[in-house]
Amino acid sequence: MSDFDGTFCASPIPSIERPADFFRDFTACPTALTVCRDLRQGHVRAERVCVMEWHTVMTPTSRLTPFGIISFISCAAFVVLSGLPADAGQQKPAPSQDPFVRMNESIDELTKKVWPSVVQVLVSSYGPREERGADRGDANVVVGRQESTGSGFVIDPDGYIITNAHVVSGARRVQIVLPADNADGTLKTALSGRTYLLTARIVGITTELDLALLKVDGQKLPALPLATYSQVRQGETVFAFGSPIGMRNSLTHGLVSAVARQIDPDSPLIYVQTDAPINPGNSGGPLVNIRGEVVGVNTFIVSQSGGNEGLGFAVPSATIRTVFRQLKEYGQLRRQEVGMSIQTITAEMAKGLSLIRNYGVIVSDVWPGGPAEKAGMKVGDILVSVDGQPADNLPTVNYNFRLRDSNENVQIVVLRSGKEVPLSVATVEQRSDLDSVSSLADPEKNLVPELGLLGVEIDSRIAASATGLRAPNGIIVVARAAGATTEVPLQPRDVIRSVNNRDITSLQGLRDAVRALPPGTPVTLQIQRDGRLMYVSFTLD
Repeated sequence: MSDFDGTFCASPIPSIERPADFFRDFTACPTALTVCRDLRQGHVRAERVCVMEWHTVMTPTSRLTPFGIISFISCAAFVVLSGLPADAGQQKPAPSQDPFVRMNESIDELTKKVWPSVVQVLVSSYGPREERGADRGDANVVVGRQESTGSGFVIDPDGYIITNAHVVSGARRVQIVLPADNADGTLKTALSGRTYLLTARIVGITTELDLALLKVDGQKLPALPLATYSQVRQGETVFAFGSPIGMRNSLTHGLVSAVARQIDPDSPLIYVQTDAPINPGNSGGPLVNIRGEVVGVNTFIVSQSGGNEGLGFAVPSATIRTVFRQLKEYGQLRRQEVGMSIQTITAEMAKGLSLIRNYGVIVSDVWPGGPAEKAGMKVGDILVSVDGQPADNLPTVNYNFRLRDSNENVQIVVLRSGKEVPLSVATVEQRSDLDSVSSLADPEKNLVPELGLLGVEIDSRIAASATGLRAPNGIIVVARAAGATTEVPLQPRDVIRSVNNRDITSLQGLRDAVRALPPGTPVTLQIQRDGRLMYVSFTLD
């Protein structure tokens, strides 16, 4: 409507007794609001409303009876409250003020943002399975091919994908199912059969933290950002994306039940607890906040029934960040050291040493010449905090040191003689001369599928630069890979020297030595690990 000029065109008839009459005449006025009827009787919608004084309603040609006045007031009030356009073709609807509608719209935007980065993980492996005799009911355990599924998400645009270690454990082949480019959770895309099936290789695994890093070569994929773990709050809204029981593109909703849950008091592992429904197949999928950031990797549930009971646990984003960087660069985890040993304070220890507190963590050893000694650390100091985090128990302190991913000095506060003493301690990361070798591996040329590994031959250049080698030949394991028919106990940076007493000097020689062995043959490898020689044995499937 045009700018309101203070006049109002009312009915020319002597009185307006019915709301219907009012709206009929009201819409005929050129300066009135644009009004249209709703399909429901007595409901109207107006594009916009101007506030007017009551005296502007009266004109020389009309009068309103008391009932008419009441009708006008009630109808006009409804017009004011409606606030919706009469003609969608003239003006777009105003944003909804209903909080529930806005919440649904936000979730819709979230799913459109997250789904293109969530994958289904298909794993082929060999393992024990039960078979029953055809003529009798006895059961035999045999080794056969198994198919399993899990979930994962893209953490780096260069094709790096995070999932759980148990999802790909013993994998002979790993494939990734990517959703369609337009996946948004709508009915149209949900019924679409468009997916992309790609082969992935295992870059690295940490079974202790139950995380694995996969790589899809030659692909650029949309990645999800990681949330800042210190900003995660109890009660925060989260969404679990994944493929429970193989059902791709499933979404559940819940809250952060606890920001840090320690399942085993003797373990340094910490998890985010959530009541978002998680079921088998969700493992490895992202737990996402309302901003589309990954709060954690859905890992396991605690259940008496085997299904979801509201007790789900996810590896925190801080853990994911450190594991991703180290697995990508080294193929395994490496810990930072400060040159000290610590122990849990017990009641007996506190009494025997006359400590001022009977709980917490005490420094039991300071390594000569190490960073802690140089910073002023002393045996008998009681830890108060590490990088601002309370140091109340040994598992938590170990967890913080294990996953610390900063080159800056660690800030430690200790309790000494009843006073708090701040210390700034440099860190030393465990390194190996073999770390740089991983960049030399080609996913195809350096693959040994029978053992499920990528290896690099030791040549004169590597032998000259890697001072810790015990011999100038062998195969350096740089990464795990899918394809092995059996679980081979090898780790990145292991050096394979021989197979069943047969010296190995080349990748092809290693492949030939393994392929010459029939299934069921015991295999013993002599390897070098952390500078020491040892044997590892397994049986070929």
